Amino acid sequence: MAQLQACYQSTAMPPPADIVKVAIEWPGANAQLIEMDQKRPLSSIIREVCDGWSLSGSEQFALRYADGPQLYITEQSRGDIKNGTILRLAISPARAARQLLERIQSHGIDARLEALKELAKLSADPTFATEFINMEGIGTLARLVESGTHFGEMLAFTLTAFLELMDHGIVSWDLISLSFIKQIAGYVNQPMVDVSILQRSLAILESMVLNSHSLYHRVAQEITVGQLIGHLSNQEIQTYAIALINALFLKAPEDRRQEEYTNPLEQHLTEMASTLAQKHLRSIILNHVIRGNRPIKAEMAHQLYVLQVLTFNLLEERMMTKMDPNDQTQRDIIFELRRIAFDGENDPTGTEKRKAMYTKDYKMLGFTNHVNPAMDFTQTPPGMLALDNMLYLAKVHQDTYIRIVLENSSREDKHECPFGRCAIELTRMLCEILQVGELPNEGCNDYHPMFFTHDRAWEEFFCVCIQLLNKTWKEMRATAEDFNKVMQVVREQITRALAMKPPSLDQLKNKLRGLNYSEILRLRQSERMSQDDFQSPPIIELRERIQPEILELIKQQRLNRLCEGSCFRKLGNRRRQEKFWFCRLSLNHKVLHYGDLDESPQGEVPFELLSDKIPVSDIKSVVTGKDCPHMKEKSALKQNKEVLELAFSVLYDPDETLNFVAPNKYEYCIWTDGLCALLGREMGSDLTRSDLDTLISMEMKLRLLDLENITIPEAPPPVPKEPSSYNFTYNYS
Repeated sequence: MAQLQACYQSTAMPPPADIVKVAIEWPGANAQLIEMDQKRPLSSIIREVCDGWSLSGSEQFALRYADGPQLYITEQSRGDIKNGTILRLAISPARAARQLLERIQSHGIDARLEALKELAKLSADPTFATEFINMEGIGTLARLVESGTHFGEMLAFTLTAFLELMDHGIVSWDLISLSFIKQIAGYVNQPMVDVSILQRSLAILESMVLNSHSLYHRVAQEITVGQLIGHLSNQEIQTYAIALINALFLKAPEDRRQEEYTNPLEQHLTEMASTLAQKHLRSIILNHVIRGNRPIKAEMAHQLYVLQVLTFNLLEERMMTKMDPNDQTQRDIIFELRRIAFDGENDPTGTEKRKAMYTKDYKMLGFTNHVNPAMDFTQTPPGMLALDNMLYLAKVHQDTYIRIVLENSSREDKHECPFGRCAIELTRMLCEILQVGELPNEGCNDYHPMFFTHDRAWEEFFCVCIQLLNKTWKEMRATAEDFNKVMQVVREQITRALAMKPPSLDQLKNKLRGLNYSEILRLRQSERMSQDDFQSPPIIELRERIQPEILELIKQQRLNRLCEGSCFRKLGNRRRQEKFWFCRLSLNHKVLHYGDLDESPQGEVPFELLSDKIPVSDIKSVVTGKDCPHMKEKSALKQNKEVLELAFSVLYDPDETLNFVAPNKYEYCIWTDGLCALLGREMGSDLTRSDLDTLISMEMKLRLLDLENITIPEAPPPVPKEPSSYNFTYNYS
């Protein structure tokens, strides 16, 4: 009986929180199934495991994961071990590093190749990397590269290991020698180099530029953007090449930087600007990348977005430059605008007559200050950028410019569209929409193909939008008092058209043609239908009765999506070596299953492939944004707003966290809503509010179909008085 009770207790009672049941493997031996006490020192557990296989020198061994990245387990990382994990006994990181270092320096080619291959794999492990770096391993690899005697696979594995080791941030990039940089740059500049070597060389140069200001100058002396353009036609390496172009551009020194001596690198930013603006780079990106025969992956989309942002940021200096009313050269541009519009014929000879005529012309041009229009360009933004746009329109699209100016100058005063004021405000608006002057967001892939279809894409975009503004002004029959209303409509037209991602400027024109003022009004009316049409007390009461049913429907949808699961990207130092993990909720809504993946999955991932799990009953709370532990850890890396808005964490017993960065805002809302629903808390995401409004609106319209064109009273009709007698009733018995 006592034995039965003991047996029952052992099976019925869960194991203590500090006990983890694992399997440990060793080549050529049966696996050991042990209960690992997390309070015991790791060295004591390893000694016990070694004794089980009669292995001496337990201090020379360590534990590693048998699956996935096969990382070493340390006292700091042992808390990640879950029940059912398979571990492997292996030689310690220090011993492995020493052996590999010896084999790398051996004379046998085959032995060295195998050692470098193994090193390339192990270097991703931070524990091993620390030991290898402490043994001057990076210096050894650098000398192997500098010697120039390694080629093919051996060189590729060497560069892979070097890059992985440096990415841990243990050693400063500033320690890299000039000869090493020259050797790496040489691989990039050589016409016939193996793709794997070229990829790693470009990645190393990108890391140098991004992580060290001094190395930027050295790399910029060895590599030019013009040399990198040739690599954009190769689909295997074009992402790496654009990433390096972006890095060189991002870290280029400001022209305002003052030096005590003339340095040719001071002009590098200007050279970058002219290179990015030249037709050759743009056409290659357009034809070989955007219009290539391969779909654009997330990393390439991100690099194109970064390139787009950095290209537009070239406009920042002009955007923030005020016009000097006393600068005759700048004033001549305004004179040129007037001359092109009114042809400058029959200029009066007298100074007073000329001044009066100029004032009249500047008024017809739509400037706010008719006497001295230079004052209109003293506010930043948009500063001188607005004047640049106006001059481009006047010179390149002269007929359009003259038509807009003369058309409005001949219109009734109250309905004329002030070209100058509109152009200045439109330029400011376009700078806001395209975020001119802001740094790229790490998680954003929002590039627009049409900006790669023209050498002067910004100016052409302005020309399209100023014609739209003039057309919308006429459609609204606007007056000067309606200026802000017109600008709001134009902003909505432009943002809606950009959201459709037109592939060319001609396609943009077509999209904008369809988004006329009448269409904008129709869209606005349909979007606020639920707000405007259902405000009477009976309708509000009906809405309140329907809302709990709709919320329950949304909750079920969120939980069903969690059961399907989602793939998440792990935050890392290099985007191109992306690592993924998958998480999904069990069908009974009691357990979260998750695990690492080698690549982004297509469809659902079976529960059997997800090795880790968290009972929902253990979840204490869900935090978002800056409150997430992984966002606090990354604060030194200056996490951008985009990543913060997609980050959330699950806090569960005992003091553990599961950290997420959603791939997009939709998945973020789905998961935060679903997790809140699991915990019995309110779903407060923007998506829930939007879904709630949409579904309630649809449900109420369905219920009120029979009341169409019937006015619903504000109050219920009064109850009639009781009849004086009930003699009108019938007895059917």
